[in-house]
Amino acid sequence: MRTVKVYQEAWPLHTPFVISRGTRNEAVVVVVELEEDGIKAVGECTPYPRYGESEASVLAQITTIIPQLELGMTREALQQALPAGAARNAVDSALWDLEARRKGTSVSHLACVELPEMITTAQTVSLAAPEQMAAAAALLWKKGARLLKVKLDDRLIAERMVAIRAAVPEAVLIVDANEAWHSDGLAARCQLLADLNVAMLEQPLPASEDGALTNFIHPLPICADESCHTRESLAALKGRYEMVNVKLDKTGGLTEALALTQAAREQGFDVMLGCMLCTSRAIAAALPLAAKVRFADLDGPTWLAVDVEPALHFENGKLYP
Repeated sequence: MRTVKVYQEAWPLHTPFVISRGTRNEAVVVVVELEEDGIKAVGECTPYPRYGESEASVLAQITTIIPQLELGMTREALQQALPAGAARNAVDSALWDLEARRKGTSVSHLACVELPEMITTAQTVSLAAPEQMAAAAALLWKKGARLLKVKLDDRLIAERMVAIRAAVPEAVLIVDANEAWHSDGLAARCQLLADLNVAMLEQPLPASEDGALTNFIHPLPICADESCHTRESLAALKGRYEMVNVKLDKTGGLTEALALTQAAREQGFDVMLGCMLCTSRAIAAALPLAAKVRFADLDGPTWLAVDVEPALHFENGKLYP
């Protein structure tokens, strides 16, 4: 019989993380530990208020299935027991980890994926005044980061982006508007980004306003984040987006994330792999997807003042699995 332990942790950040919906000073995660036949496994998730989640709601969801987990619940049964979201992700990740440890292998090997020696990950430039964002981008470039993800809200778009591009003329830039824009003026903003050689724009409109992207001609790829959770999301995204951002906390774990990634590619979408503010535990769970995507945005643990042990090795926009 398995033993199950569920709890939350708060990990302080070394620098405040600023996006359009506010400032965060810590990463609050929920952890699931499983032990079976002396083998211990772990999974982690980050509850996200944007999706109606809190630490309390996630803990409550997981608590409802502890009896089934103790009796040997499988990943397949889990997909029916909990909806997609952070709670299912923590449990799914722990079950993958448990199976890998029982078999003496890695989760990536279990998923039939061979990881590269190094994964290029985006490094985030968080919201600030244009000159501060440009200085942050320049420092990241100087340290070796080559893929930069720029967070924007609905203000100073041109000023921020022109300053950043001037500071890092050779960097690959992707932009995340975090649902902060609206359809009025969107065409001009897309053209500005294209003129600045931005590689991709992520979720410019609120998910509820996706209809404005239908037959909207745009000069750079647009990626769905808040609008894409599971395979069921894909049908509504056709003709609106060229790319989807897969996150385990949205899909409810690696099991659905692998299926979503395959279905998205079969339907003509490019794929990005993202994360929340988290520890290395959450990134390790997502690694089997890293070799299957166009962009990896896995810098969550790099914002922590201290990471979980053992930590993954991050080095200036590079992740060494």
